[in-house]
Amino acid sequence: MNQNVMPELPRFTIGNQAPGFPELRAGNLGVRLATTAEELNAAQALRYRVFYEEMGAKADAPTRAAKLDQDEFDAIADHLLVVDHDLGEGAAGVVGTYRLIRQEAAEAFGRFYSESEYDISALKTFPGRKLELGRSCTATAYRNRMVMQLLWRGIAAYVFHYGIELMFGCASLTGTEPDRLAEELTYLSLHHSAPETIRPRALPERYVEMRRLPPETIDPKRALMRLPPLIKGYLRLGGFVGDGAVIDNQFNTTDIAIIVQTDLVTEKYYRHYEREAR
Repeated sequence: MNQNVMPELPRFTIGNQAPGFPELRAGNLGVRLATTAEELNAAQALRYRVFYEEMGAKADAPTRAAKLDQDEFDAIADHLLVVDHDLGEGAAGVVGTYRLIRQEAAEAFGRFYSESEYDISALKTFPGRKLELGRSCTATAYRNRMVMQLLWRGIAAYVFHYGIELMFGCASLTGTEPDRLAEELTYLSLHHSAPETIRPRALPERYVEMRRLPPETIDPKRALMRLPPLIKGYLRLGGFVGDGAVIDNQFNTTDIAIIVQTDLVTEKYYRHYEREAR
């Protein structure tokens, strides 16, 4: 998750981030898009607490001073928020976030975030509309199935609204020693490799081999159990992985490329929202 820290971002405008669907509620929790600069700031502050203070990412001086995880892609993205209305109606209630970058925004900007780690030229030839996912996190007290399901309901609503056919992005495993993640990486490469026609490949200078163990030594059930919840969630949605991992020393992670075709998104999320929207 390499980033170029920007002390000041362009002014948050609602033109590119216009709400595409009404807030979805589950009790005191809701999921919707950020609509103000204050809400974006709250999402960046949450990302800083999770990625830097909790997970050990290395912050430079401006990042430490601002206590915000921010980069140039935030200004072109939509920011999905989970809001706890018991804490507040706006920025004060932000307890989860997901960054969404549509194909049109990335093309106008010149690139997707993932292109700092992966060659996605094959994926770009896919004829449908694309969405890059990233910077997902939730506050500690909200790491449960209900919140993850609410985030996915929000993504499904967004996908439906914008006619997205392919989602992709970088997902992370904690740590920068791939041999310590050998079983997980080997399992992902053996069992979930993307079709060649859409398969991202780690950039040559950053490429780390994923198949690190003989296939016969892998216990698929154990390897799957060891994966982070977010990656397991992608796999449940029919997700694939790219070719090669990437070490991100700044964020203390080993990254993989994830691809999800939205026609494989489970009935629980996408079809449910499609029926409700009619």
